[in-house]
Amino acid sequence: MLLTVTTTRRPATDLGYLLVKHPDRVHAFDVPTGTAYVMYPEATDDRCTAALVLDVDPQRLRAQKDAFELSQYVNDRPYAASSLLASALAKVFRSALRGASKDRPELAASVLPLEIRVPALRGTSELVTRLFAPLGWTVTATPIPLEAELGGDSRYVDVRLVGELRLADALNHLYILLPVLDDAKHYWVAPDEIEKLLRSGAGWLAGHPEKVLIARRYLAHRRSLATTALQLLEAEEPATEEEEELPVARKAPLAEQRRDAVVAALTEVNAARVLDLGCGGGALLTALLKNRQFTEIVGADVSSRALEQAARRLRLDRLPERQKDRIKLIQTALTYRDDRLRGFDAAVLMEVIEHVDLPRLPALEAAVFGHARPTAVVVTTPNVEYNVHYEGLTGMRHSDHRFEWTRAEFADWASRIATEYGYAVTVRGVGDPDEITGSPTQLALFTISTEVTA
Repeated sequence: MLLTVTTTRRPATDLGYLLVKHPDRVHAFDVPTGTAYVMYPEATDDRCTAALVLDVDPQRLRAQKDAFELSQYVNDRPYAASSLLASALAKVFRSALRGASKDRPELAASVLPLEIRVPALRGTSELVTRLFAPLGWTVTATPIPLEAELGGDSRYVDVRLVGELRLADALNHLYILLPVLDDAKHYWVAPDEIEKLLRSGAGWLAGHPEKVLIARRYLAHRRSLATTALQLLEAEEPATEEEEELPVARKAPLAEQRRDAVVAALTEVNAARVLDLGCGGGALLTALLKNRQFTEIVGADVSSRALEQAARRLRLDRLPERQKDRIKLIQTALTYRDDRLRGFDAAVLMEVIEHVDLPRLPALEAAVFGHARPTAVVVTTPNVEYNVHYEGLTGMRHSDHRFEWTRAEFADWASRIATEYGYAVTVRGVGDPDEITGSPTQLALFTISTEVTA
């Protein structure tokens, strides 16, 4: 699928500074459903076009529960702009979405002549116009015809948007409205999607005549989420001079709260040499690298692809030598003993144990707590009792989860591990707690007991 952004403001090649992508290169990014590429089919002082191309791997698409057996292969997802493209846009143009530019801050804040092209987008000309025209775009949405023998138009349109806006505003319009037009998100929608909607819709969504439709579709028609979002939008009023001087607290997504809780636990035990076991794409590693307390950081994962993603996320090839010397990525299976993991101040298993088959869990316990035996271990896992707050969730939070524990089950497991391997343990919640069901995430901090001698 394809999206292009064009400007004619001279020198037009400054678009590369705003997108933080050099016009002379082809840039590749690994995303959960394939590979995203950024390239410039034209780059002159008079006109510059950046193209975002998403190459979807059909085998990495998850079929819907009620779909037919081959639906992950027979679908329009690799071709028509959708929530997949919006997610790729958010990852590839992250700083541009925020309106940040280290090299051209004044240009990032300026209104630019822009042209957006999406050659294949699910929707009708009428709906595309209703969504984009109120935001200052001149909209051309041409229906794509079916094959001649079938006759008529398909359910897709070729969209061209022309207007004068800040680049950040244009990208945020696309980030929200592409999934709205698609009306079929490729991932399960949780309450933290409200925060994404409000953040990217800041300054325009509250006054949009189609805000009800946008909220409902963006939040996958989950009534309670859409109602909450609309109530928050209705509460937006121009701030008084006194209010503008006060900082506005932002509710952090659960994933961010979880990372912060893990880093806080590591700080609590004064860890300097840290293992991130099951590091995945490197979200925690990035946070650890920013903290100078952690002098040696090792990310370990059984998946070579995950390690490649982590390396790209960390930009290992561009890190200064002093930073690069602090971090290392290794491939290993956590259910086997590995001498490279011994001797560390702390190890983290963040949202890892629930991905291990229960019969294999004792092997992981022995490898981590018995053989590697770090001075401290931080473990986080979902609290299954909290799942009742996720509307529409009928199973576990992720299709790859092998189990999810109640607070009592997690506490019993943590107590058994502490007794068996000579650790003391404290258990706490992470995320906004509910009086009955507790917090969405539970965390155990293990420290080698001073009462146990080697």
